[in-house]
Amino acid sequence: MGSLLPKLLKLLGDEYKMQTGMKKQVKFISEELGDIYDFLHKVSDVPWYQLDAQTKAWAREAREVSYQMEDVLDTFLVHVQERETASPSRLRHALQKMVSLFRKGKANRDIGYAIKDIKNRLQHLANRRARYRIDDIIANPTATMSTVDPRLQAMYNEVAKLVGINRPRDDLICKLSAQGDDMALPRKIVSIFGTGGLGKTTLAKAVYEKLRPDFQFGAFVPVGRNPNIAKILMDILYDLDKNKYADIHTKNRDERQLTDNLREFLTDKR
Repeated sequence: MGSLLPKLLKLLGDEYKMQTGMKKQVKFISEELGDIYDFLHKVSDVPWYQLDAQTKAWAREAREVSYQMEDVLDTFLVHVQERETASPSRLRHALQKMVSLFRKGKANRDIGYAIKDIKNRLQHLANRRARYRIDDIIANPTATMSTVDPRLQAMYNEVAKLVGINRPRDDLICKLSAQGDDMALPRKIVSIFGTGGLGKTTLAKAVYEKLRPDFQFGAFVPVGRNPNIAKILMDILYDLDKNKYADIHTKNRDERQLTDNLREFLTDKR
């Protein structure tokens, strides 16, 4: 969608001569898509599992409309460029001009209908956004959230019962352990990426459980896209020693204090 807005601005310039009515519609679409583009950025900052079904459907349709508009723009720009690159030969140019008059009329009507359809869809999106109060949901997603964070569910899956996880687990262990490359590195980071529901957290938990017996202490903590650092540090301390830090979440400690606690605890430990 990032490439769409510059194309719309280009279309609104003096370079392309459009009918006044169509130009007004394109200007309206440009303004609406700019607003939607900014709003989709806000939607992307919210974890997908915290969005309700209506917001997800709205975001999908907004993206579809932007793709549809980009197709229409590309068709129009190609149509204009074909006219500009016509042969300079007078006779050929005259014949091409006669044919292009019919083609131009049909193409402009088709493009006009498509732009009108997109305008209607954008108005429909704006109405749905207001009716379902999607802005309020994005501002406070947890207020309407009824589902449990899937990462938490994955943390308590019984890895032994999962089928087909051994091979990817062992591949990751090879990358993390001395069996992999960069054996001299004291710390290693391996990223597991993919769409929601693929089992990324479950796979990470399987690796953790396999390697955990090799270490004196260990912690497995989920981290969201907008992490609360203090809470993460508390979760790590609690996982490291549930007895010593049983009431850690009730303490009023800042990030620096928690970091000092963590460094002190891990001194001379594996």
